[in-house]
Amino acid sequence: MTKITPQPGILDIELYQGGASHVAGVANVVKLSSNENPFGPSDAAKDVYRKLAFEMHRYPSSDHTSLRAAIGAVHSVDPDRVICGAGSDEIIAFLCQAYAGPGTQVIHTEHGFAMYRISAMAAGATPVEVPERERVTDVDAILAACTDKTRLVFVANPNNPTGTMVGESELARLARGLPEQAMLVIDGAYAEFVEGYDGGAGLVDANENVVMTRTFSKIYGLGALRIGWGYGPRHVVDVLNRIRGPFNVSQPALAAAEAAVKDVAWTNKCRDDNTRLRAWLAEALAEHGVPSDTSTANFILARFASQDEAEACDGFLKSEGLIVRRVAGYKLPNCLRITVGDEASCRQVAHAVGKFMEQAR
Repeated sequence: MTKITPQPGILDIELYQGGASHVAGVANVVKLSSNENPFGPSDAAKDVYRKLAFEMHRYPSSDHTSLRAAIGAVHSVDPDRVICGAGSDEIIAFLCQAYAGPGTQVIHTEHGFAMYRISAMAAGATPVEVPERERVTDVDAILAACTDKTRLVFVANPNNPTGTMVGESELARLARGLPEQAMLVIDGAYAEFVEGYDGGAGLVDANENVVMTRTFSKIYGLGALRIGWGYGPRHVVDVLNRIRGPFNVSQPALAAAEAAVKDVAWTNKCRDDNTRLRAWLAEALAEHGVPSDTSTANFILARFASQDEAEACDGFLKSEGLIVRRVAGYKLPNCLRITVGDEASCRQVAHAVGKFMEQAR
């Protein structure tokens, strides 16, 4: 038997399961399982990406100066306190690697993004799950769970997979109430879908213990390029840059992200379309007897009467070529997360759910 073994806790990590994209026996499917922008990236981002095909033999920028400057200009943040990564997942992993470890704890909420737990365990830390209140982040529960071992507290706002969010005053209260050795990480992957919301940037500027993460995978439509960013106090960003690989983000990703963030008109259009179609889809599902919480993201968490009903509906949707996301792994067994697609996709999935519910009665 081999004596080559990984660090303690690594084999306890359950593999992350991404949204499905294929259905056996179905040729043409509509994928509504990964919260992707159905309209894709802006033309400006696509044009830049095509041109970079002629420079693939060149190493990318190691300091990401141009993209950080663009992010700073569009989001009104200090570019010197921005760090770029291979998706916001990598920033989350950097934070756990740098600030957590054996003997420490990392807090996440009951229905929070799976990578918080995975990254904590990969760093040797102990993940601590805190209950939510009716699928909404509970600040009092988080504060009650903090100990002298707490190092990081992850809060997605809006949250995935619930779509709910809490106000800035609650997040500020959480930051103020944390133990002095702990840091609040606000995951703003879906922040752009909330008009006027800065994703927590203002809280970062007002506190020394708050970090914000963002991604280009959602509203910007660049999921395939794996690029995200973080914004934090200077002392935190300095630490994270010390463990960041010098070429952790490819040049095509950097250039496409810069073009995408600058194309504010496209971002606004995608937000407006999502807001309109999200409201329509939520109302259509409710009319079929499938409720959902008010979502502030680009998906809806459809709630069914039981796990059996949710799974049966998922099976029916697959037979119709519609792929949504089961979220039993997020302790929501009676729910399905449905991405807000384009208008045709929304109408198709609403009709199919209605057809299923009629047959189930």
